[in-house]
Amino acid sequence: MKNDSQLQRDVMAELEWEPSIDHADIGVAVTDGVVTLSGFVKSYPQKLAAEKAARRVAGVKALAEEIKVRFASDPKTADHEIAKRILDMFSWNISIPGDKIAVKVEHGWVTLTGTVDWYYQSEEARKVAGKVNGVVGVSNLIEVRKLPTSGDIKDRIMAAFKRNADLDAASVTVFTDGGKVTLGGKVKAWNERQIAERAAWAAPGVTRVEDNIIIAF
Repeated sequence: MKNDSQLQRDVMAELEWEPSIDHADIGVAVTDGVVTLSGFVKSYPQKLAAEKAARRVAGVKALAEEIKVRFASDPKTADHEIAKRILDMFSWNISIPGDKIAVKVEHGWVTLTGTVDWYYQSEEARKVAGKVNGVVGVSNLIEVRKLPTSGDIKDRIMAAFKRNADLDAASVTVFTDGGKVTLGGKVKAWNERQIAERAAWAAPGVTRVEDNIIIAF
């Protein structure tokens, strides 16, 4: 005797096998051999075809049919359609790093997860998701990355200087103001200055580097 999981897989396979049915929006649940079909189809004949397909699967004891007919002109509110619409809107919005955010939709409820650099990015994603037709609510679980402080940036740059055998770390000064780094001091050759500048740019959180290092020939 088939268990419910196997029966569910068989019904889904039969729906997929039937050429007259667009099964993409049909859900299948099975409890003690009783199959429940839910979701949407594009016509009444497809609704009947789905019911027949499920009934002919061996092991089905009873059928609860909750499929709704939705025409092409009707709003697209299936969960996967909502999710796709949200992802599309993320890709169009330059304020939202869509590649860092995951979208889950369950019965119209949207859950956003991931990590972004700034709070406004998380808030913009929440607002955009909430505007999509069919969304009944949004759980914003996006985390905002803790960006390095000026002190953190300076410490990381100085540590990078000390690791480099071709640079006299003691001869270079580092001043930080937010994401801006100002380099000063004296070095003996151009390549030392270039090493110092590259190390400064490599530190997380750096948005600008002002190189005031003097070459002492």
